[in-house]
Amino acid sequence: MTEEEKIFAGRLFDARTKELRDIKHKAHILCQKFNAMDEYDPARLPIVREFIGQIGEKYYFQGPIQFNYGSHTFIGENFFCNFNLTVMDDARIFIGDNVMFGPNVSLMATDHPLIASERTSMRYPDGHVSMSEFAKDIHIGSNVWLAANVVVLGGVTIGDGAVIGAGSVVTRDIPAGYLAVGVPCRPLRQITEADSKMDLL
Repeated sequence: MTEEEKIFAGRLFDARTKELRDIKHKAHILCQKFNAMDEYDPARLPIVREFIGQIGEKYYFQGPIQFNYGSHTFIGENFFCNFNLTVMDDARIFIGDNVMFGPNVSLMATDHPLIASERTSMRYPDGHVSMSEFAKDIHIGSNVWLAANVVVLGGVTIGDGAVIGAGSVVTRDIPAGYLAVGVPCRPLRQITEADSKMDLL
């Protein structure tokens, strides 16, 4: 079993192996390239397609961006992201259509054991010790808005049409159609027609 296969199987893995470092290095270099370019440069946005697992035809990243693997992230149609996106996509991250991210959103599909000795349990004949990791997928439905400074942890599912309030840390599933806020993030109430702002048009 490869280290990447261990990730997807939910097992402990060694993020420092050359196999995984090479995948990450590609994404890191391309993110650096993206971040260094002018936002009006027509060659900028297509760079994302060089490392992302999948993305729709229409998308926009304000930048700067930082993906850990990139190839483990799958994004639907009509995606928008504001400044300073961080994606730790050790496990897979699935994002639906018409999703919006505010500034400083972080998706953290990676984790370490709580027991200290387990964090250093991967020891090799040459004396190398790796900090063990494991990872769980993140699922974000369609028509979701993550406001500024939201952090989503691994293993979480956010249902279609949900809105996550600014500064929230999402540690558990959020049902579809709910406004959720807080640290840890909890569903506050359903979003209804009373929330409409169509009168502002």
